[in-house]
Amino acid sequence: MQKNELSTELMHPTFRTRVQADLCPLADCGGLVVTNKCLMLLFCVFAAIPAFSAQHVALHPKSTFDSGEQEIIRQIVDMERQAKEASLRRDADFSLRTLAEDYVAITPLGQVTTKQETISARRSGQLRYESMNVTDMVVRLYGDTAVVTARADVKGHQLGEDFSGPYRYTRVWVRRNGRWQTVSYQATVTQ
Repeated sequence: MQKNELSTELMHPTFRTRVQADLCPLADCGGLVVTNKCLMLLFCVFAAIPAFSAQHVALHPKSTFDSGEQEIIRQIVDMERQAKEASLRRDADFSLRTLAEDYVAITPLGQVTTKQETISARRSGQLRYESMNVTDMVVRLYGDTAVVTARADVKGHQLGEDFSGPYRYTRVWVRRNGRWQTVSYQATVTQ
């Protein structure tokens, strides 16, 4: 058999099975099963590569932005700075201005909090931040939506209980009628 004929016939599934059986002396003892398991493992590895590639892209957003995007990112970073300062000062008016009517926050304990509950907690002093150090901030833009992820090391109390520690959070800003508003926030305790 010539080389070209062999490669053409190897494409046919029935011939491939026969070749594996002929090339594998352990075929009668389960060697063919081992070969098929190896092929399945290779398939799984190659199938997973696009997922890891997508994750790499998500973790490292594009580094070149046009001037309009750079300005929006500056605005969002400034809004994040203002949100931090408002939290430290318990500024309920900032929340009143910047939280959307349909705002929803999810606490590290999985509790759902609305705009009115957030404003009320700030006004009453139930929620008190003593310090907050925000790092690892990433801003991703999707039209009139900005998604912020960051790390925050905080020191504070809620209803007298200490909640100090490291957190990661996600905040979603949406531009409505020319102003940025927070529509969603979630914080998660980290180690």
